[in-house]
Amino acid sequence: MFWIVNARRLKQYLIIFTAALFAIGIAWAERDNISIFTSGKNEPSAIYKVDTREKKLALTFDISWGEERTGPILDVLEKKGVKKATFFLSSPWSESHPELVKRIKDMGYEIGSHGHKHVNYSSLTDEEIQTQIGRAHEILKGLTGTAPSLIRTPNGDFDKRVLRIADKMGYTVVQWDTDSKDWMNPGTEQIVKNVVEKAHPGDIVLMHASDSCKQTHLALPAIIDQLQGKGYELVTVSELMAGTKVNTKEVQ
Repeated sequence: MFWIVNARRLKQYLIIFTAALFAIGIAWAERDNISIFTSGKNEPSAIYKVDTREKKLALTFDISWGEERTGPILDVLEKKGVKKATFFLSSPWSESHPELVKRIKDMGYEIGSHGHKHVNYSSLTDEEIQTQIGRAHEILKGLTGTAPSLIRTPNGDFDKRVLRIADKMGYTVVQWDTDSKDWMNPGTEQIVKNVVEKAHPGDIVLMHASDSCKQTHLALPAIIDQLQGKGYELVTVSELMAGTKVNTKEVQ
């Protein structure tokens, strides 16, 4: 009888101990911004960063409207000799600015999709999500001659359905781990600080080349100089993902 009671207590202690370890793991993961939310095995997920010790990161630029900011940003990248970056282009903007799309392509930068209409995909039906991704796909493929395989959804919004549909259509959803917050126009120095202080190996950095972001091209030279000064190699998202463990966050 004594042994049975002790065995029961031991089982209770083990359950409590396991739960405590799990809680600690959650806290640790959240501290390091590591995904702990899973929606089941073999489910598609969004890419936020990659786990690597190599000092490589990807600068990414979203473009959904405007014609005044993209050129100056490309000028900075060219002047600084940055050969690799990833641009996520919305298809209506691309149709309206084929010369800028061509320049991005000719400079050798990776082009991903930023969808068609700038709406939250999680608010759409499955058919509407397919239509938005598919229409952007055909337009970007037609303009660049290459079918994109990466997509950053408008506003970074997605749910399980978006991930599954994008995956079936041959796309990987790309998010970011460092937000420059250039969309807030907080000042050049703050944008530089937002990127450089948080940048880490395997990082995906969010910036914008739309007209609403008025300070990105002013902050970009210092961002590039300081990141390279710390020994970082600037690569595309696809290169960052190749041969490394991808760090993802899956939705409930």
